[in-house]
Amino acid sequence: MNLSNLKPAAGSTKTRKRIGRGPGSGLGGTSTRGHKGAKARSGYKNKIGFEGGQMPMQRRLPKFGFKNINRVEYKAINLSTLQKLTEDKNLSKIGIEELKAAGFISKSQLVKILAKGELTAKVDVEAHAFSKSAETAITAAGGTATKL
Repeated sequence: MNLSNLKPAAGSTKTRKRIGRGPGSGLGGTSTRGHKGAKARSGYKNKIGFEGGQMPMQRRLPKFGFKNINRVEYKAINLSTLQKLTEDKNLSKIGIEELKAAGFISKSQLVKILAKGELTAKVDVEAHAFSKSAETAITAAGGTATKL
């Protein structure tokens, strides 16, 4: 064996299609583009949503809804999550920094405490918003709920 008789493995390579090289090749004439139309021409670009002149889908369907620019979006944290945090890390105060450190929120998120689950530990909680039932549950357990 030497460099002059090396060959790729059988079936591992294909010969490329030589399009538009005469009728004998079987790929001459229209060069696999079919007959006429925009796609047969050079310089054809497919515009997104273009349907050949037919009224496009996004113009056939009616507009609906709106985006409220004043919407404030909160990351929901449940009382069960706070209970688990106090048990695992032995905390008496839970604020934004503790939630970030635990990986529950990212740096720019606002936090709202919701009342799913039970809170038995006495914890002082700081957040941007509280549901009424969560606030009462925190104070009933002996802690305080402080809005930022």
